[in-house]
Amino acid sequence: MNNYDRYDPTYDPAASRSAEKRRPGRIIVLCLVCIILAGAFGLGAGLTINGWRGAAFVKLDPASVSAASDSAVPREDTHADKVLLPPDGDGVAAAEIYAANVEACVGVTTDITTTNIFGQITSGAISGSGFIVSSDGYIVTNYHVIEAAAENGYKISVMLYNGSKYDAEIVCGEEKNDVAMLKIDASDLPTVTLGDFDSLRVGETVYTIGNPLGELTYTMTKGIVSALERSIAIETDEVINMFQTDAAINKGNSGGPVFNSRGEVIGIVSAKYSKSGVEGLGFAIPINDAIKILDDLRQYGYVRGRPLLGITVANANIYVSPDIYGAYVDSVERGSCAEAAGIRRGDVIVAFGGVEIKSKDDLIIVKGRYNAGDTVSLTVLRADNRIDLTVTLDEDGSAEYLNREPEERNYESFGN
Repeated sequence: MNNYDRYDPTYDPAASRSAEKRRPGRIIVLCLVCIILAGAFGLGAGLTINGWRGAAFVKLDPASVSAASDSAVPREDTHADKVLLPPDGDGVAAAEIYAANVEACVGVTTDITTTNIFGQITSGAISGSGFIVSSDGYIVTNYHVIEAAAENGYKISVMLYNGSKYDAEIVCGEEKNDVAMLKIDASDLPTVTLGDFDSLRVGETVYTIGNPLGELTYTMTKGIVSALERSIAIETDEVINMFQTDAAINKGNSGGPVFNSRGEVIGIVSAKYSKSGVEGLGFAIPINDAIKILDDLRQYGYVRGRPLLGITVANANIYVSPDIYGAYVDSVERGSCAEAAGIRRGDVIVAFGGVEIKSKDDLIIVKGRYNAGDTVSLTVLRADNRIDLTVTLDEDGSAEYLNREPEERNYESFGN
């Protein structure tokens, strides 16, 4: 078993697409254990990061959409009554945060059926967590929690704090950043308050509410923000921006909310470092990142502005020679900006935007600091020559999502 367990679990995800990270920061390479289908089926919606394909799943129902808005993610216009003002700046009691938010936290279950080697039908379930962002039943969770359902059509059910159970539909989701949105047919539901992750500081107290082990429902844990801007690199060349916390995270917590001391959601529980002898290393997705991704997926079918080079890369010191460091170009997509810039298969990228590149992860991180349309200088080793090139980055978006101009599309309007 590897050291990282994932809790919580369209653009053609061709191998030629390199991943990007959303923000600069320290990189941590994760090899997460796939426990979704291990044994009889895994609780906690575990998933290996190196199993991700980086595709986006979007479900849009033209019959139910209306005029476009600045934000496609449903949320309440105001939650003034739920934002808990800290007394004397120290934060409110955990009990108050729990009481104000537990009814807006949910359990998410994917019911799975499969056939074993003897031809017998077996069943199981993947359990995770989520939280309600609009009173008419929109719920945010991790993609890992619902991945099996998205790919195989399995049934998803959502359980509320009051014991009510609903069938859920997938609105949209993306493996690349492990976020998803569900919809249940309900009204007048309690909701969480979405906070501003960018105001968070290391050392602040945070709380989680979730369903560890899929059985200990609506459990609250407490910790602090241990670090910000952790860049989690995965083996498929994806990089996810997360923050680190020592709050207890276990199987089944995946997709659950992380609250600040005002009772606002500032993150989504995502992963935990589970090596023997190591404690208190949990990771969560910043809520600002998640909402931006879900906004774009709902309105456009892909996340706008992501830079794309159109190449696949490997570590040069492993793939080429132990004496050569950089990102070895294994393939160049036909028609890509990389091809237009003159990048060739066999080149070793050693600088990008003036920053030294010693590995494929270095390239992923530095490229992620740019946006689609930016023009960037880079240097490659070709044979014994150093060659300076300039590339204008493509946008990593789907050409298939909707074959219409933006003004011709209709989206659901939920206000701010």
